[in-house]
Amino acid sequence: MKSVFVDKIASITQACGLGHEVRISEDIPCEEGVVLVVEILTNKSTYNTLELTSGRMAKIGKGDIILGALGHRKALFGYSGHVPTMVKPGDVIQVLNIGGVLGVCDSINADKGRPFDCRVLGVALQFPFLGERIGIPARIGYRPLDRDAVLNTRGVPVIALAGTCMEAGKTAAACSIISRMRHRGLSVHAFKATGVSLRRDILAMEDAGARKSLIFTDFGVGTTTAEVGPSLTRTMLTEMAIGNPDVIVFELGDGLLGTYGVEAILSASDIREAITGLVLSANDPVAAWGGVKLLRDRFNIEPAVITGPATDNQVGVDIITAQLGVSAFNAITSGAGLGDRVIEAAGLSARFPIKPTME
Repeated sequence: MKSVFVDKIASITQACGLGHEVRISEDIPCEEGVVLVVEILTNKSTYNTLELTSGRMAKIGKGDIILGALGHRKALFGYSGHVPTMVKPGDVIQVLNIGGVLGVCDSINADKGRPFDCRVLGVALQFPFLGERIGIPARIGYRPLDRDAVLNTRGVPVIALAGTCMEAGKTAAACSIISRMRHRGLSVHAFKATGVSLRRDILAMEDAGARKSLIFTDFGVGTTTAEVGPSLTRTMLTEMAIGNPDVIVFELGDGLLGTYGVEAILSASDIREAITGLVLSANDPVAAWGGVKLLRDRFNIEPAVITGPATDNQVGVDIITAQLGVSAFNAITSGAGLGDRVIEAAGLSARFPIKPTME
């Protein structure tokens, strides 16, 4: 056991409460969620930042010592990688996302360039036993996930946001909806159910007016899968219902066809029945058509509204409404209209009427 000074602490480790001086051990459990201290070995001109526990983005480069956590990733517009079968000090692995997920890169996205290589220095230790110098390997999350969690929304309306793929505008739509809800007087709780650890999206939801937020990382999961997605969603829906919000808004990261568990969540009958309205974000009209068909045919879900780049101008809106019979609003140019449509879908229009504008 020795001490190491860390330059930057990735947001994936937030719950651990570790400082910049960290005790490390060379005896590393090679498991998802275990917190490692690594040294960055390369420089990058793109995709070269790390989200800190404060939520700020900081540039990293060769020579930086950072805290991250073992994990996997399978991203269409990012890196794909896995947890190695074993890891020891001196091994070289990669930084798979800007939230601090560490693993062995299998595939890259040309727009992002090659990932940062990093040398493993050791596993970060925590000291939970008061008065004893017994360190244990640090692991992400405030508490472990209950795989047998039972869903109880306490009658609170639930709005889900799903996308046709990554970067389809889900978070922008969620923020526009939450902002409009707050302007109309609603109390909103929000969370992110699937994806790879990055707190940026829930911080944006808080900035938009969400009173309380959660992310799957809070339950010790760095990257979601079909195996844990439904349990995570039940757990967070149940917790978000505490405190009597008027509505719960949650984002399903990735797309309807992906590896992060969206299909498993929407296939779960109890979760599906708890969803009052679903917002679909689509990149183009064909994606909107496919997303609506998937929702209707595979999950028996009728989307309340479509948004995303497919609605960037009136041409897309007209195509969607005419071809699919679903209302469409752009989150940036028609945020109030989008929010009003979602409030209507949640059955909250009468309780929270539109306030007259001031002349």
